[in-house]
Amino acid sequence: MSTTEAAATTTRTAHRRRYLMCRPEHFTVNYSINPWMEPAKPTDTAKAVAQWQKLYDLYLELGHEVELIEPLAGYPDMVYTANGGFLIDGRAYVPKFRFEERAGEAPAFADWFRAHGYDTVIPEEVNEGEGDFLLVGDVILAGTGFRSTGDSHREVGEVFGREVVSLNLVDPRFYHLDTAIAVLDPVVAEGQSANIAYLSGAFDDASRAVLEERFPDAILVSDEDGSVFGLNSASDGYNVIISPRAKGFEVQLRERGYNPILIDLSELLLGGGGIKCCTLELRGAK
Repeated sequence: MSTTEAAATTTRTAHRRRYLMCRPEHFTVNYSINPWMEPAKPTDTAKAVAQWQKLYDLYLELGHEVELIEPLAGYPDMVYTANGGFLIDGRAYVPKFRFEERAGEAPAFADWFRAHGYDTVIPEEVNEGEGDFLLVGDVILAGTGFRSTGDSHREVGEVFGREVVSLNLVDPRFYHLDTAIAVLDPVVAEGQSANIAYLSGAFDDASRAVLEERFPDAILVSDEDGSVFGLNSASDGYNVIISPRAKGFEVQLRERGYNPILIDLSELLLGGGGIKCCTLELRGAK
């Protein structure tokens, strides 16, 4: 039996998750800080809210807990809460955004974390939270190249006392790590390894070699699926919420025993964000 066939027979388990989201009441695209953002292209805030609501409702339907942070006028990207921090075991590492347009979001997230009992760490280094930091088992995968700096990789390792694996992003379309890697197993049983999916072409040669060595059974996603933010997905270990346009990825997930669920966030993609961007994992404090 091949590794892929063995993976397909694995029983996947859904784990209850706790997320932070922000209703896109002020969503628009009036500046450009990534290749997806075109201010001349019209956006529909009501449509963005309606699409976001379907994701929010689905999380509740699946049994997950969703907290909300109040959207701030003047910060249309605040809907992308994954950039609002990185949280493990009740400690929150706050972002320090690269672009001034988003800088005002950081204090709001820090205040929310403090109010909800997190040991809140204000960074010295430029980082964009779970956009560039992904927890895979006990290891932090950390992206750099466009937003978070390499120094933040050292800092996040010190904050959480975990091994950090640096990965260099080279394609500007995939400017955050969570656009190029999906963590499929947020909870890993003892003796097992976490599964990921990733887009090989988003990384330099050295990073690809690291991923191939550490995750030999990973799902390799096509550029076609990556370019519709197919990897910007959320998984509870069984249910994987993905873009309906990521057709190949949907098939790959089913082959591995996961249950892909399709949610269209096409309006929010105009701002360069998808399902994972709108979903910050809260680990620890209540």
